[in-house]
Amino acid sequence: QVQLVESGGGLVQAGGSLRLSCAASGRTFRRYAMGWFRQAPGKERDFVAAISSSGGTTYYADSVRGRFTISRDNAKNTVYLQMNSLRPEGTAVYYCAAAASEVANIDQHEYDYWGQGTQVTVSS
Repeated sequence: QVQLVESGGGLVQAGGSLRLSCAASGRTFRRYAMGWFRQAPGKERDFVAAISSSGGTTYYADSVRGRFTISRDNAKNTVYLQMNSLRPEGTAVYYCAAAASEVANIDQHEYDYWGQGTQVTVSS
């Protein structure tokens, strides 16, 4: 069982930056691939970024590539999402998720555990 707790969300102006954190419980964090997803009001939850268990492989949605960076610190059981040049369309609840796999995956159905989400609001 893995419990995930996101933090770092908030209100930011367009063009600004935020850094999301996701703290995981348990001693097996290093065995899990991790992902970030987001759900805007009235829309489905979408993939944002993913990272392999070792941190050696990362994937990004086209809409965030070059602006967002996913990283992890296995010693701290934490995964991060650095978000730069934020846009109003980035307003959403951001969720982190863990997959019992070493391989990064963009498919949310491959993830086994989810956090409760953190709200990010980008004003224009």
